[in-house]
Amino acid sequence: MTARRVVLTCAWIGALFFLVTGAWSLVAPHSFFDVVAVIPPYNRHMLHDEGAFKLGIAAGLLAAVFGRSGLAVGLWAGAVGASAHALSHWIDADLGGSMSASAFLTVLAAVLVAGLVLSETRRMQTSHKQAVRRRRPA
Repeated sequence: MTARRVVLTCAWIGALFFLVTGAWSLVAPHSFFDVVAVIPPYNRHMLHDEGAFKLGIAAGLLAAVFGRSGLAVGLWAGAVGASAHALSHWIDADLGGSMSASAFLTVLAAVLVAGLVLSETRRMQTSHKQAVRRRRPA
């Protein structure tokens, strides 16, 4: 097995772990607490946040596996993690916290998503131009 294949396998294993446990913690925090995180006290919001950040890690690892640049990997991780984190604050608004914090986190997520969209759009445009150049006869 080549070194690259080992590295990609490690990234896939990490991505799958963080994706599954992150989604579980975000979607069913009490179940996650009962089965995995049995350190009292139970705190729904902290488990939601933990799940949000794990989803961001998974997104970053998957972006790396699919060959995105370092900046794009960071934007994928940040955009997914920040978006899920903002969502967890809105879901848990009944537990306390402030509307201004939820609003700020939503704006932060939007900024990171905008950066990600610009990065991916630029990558696709560059890929398309290179493909067109390769098809042209010399």
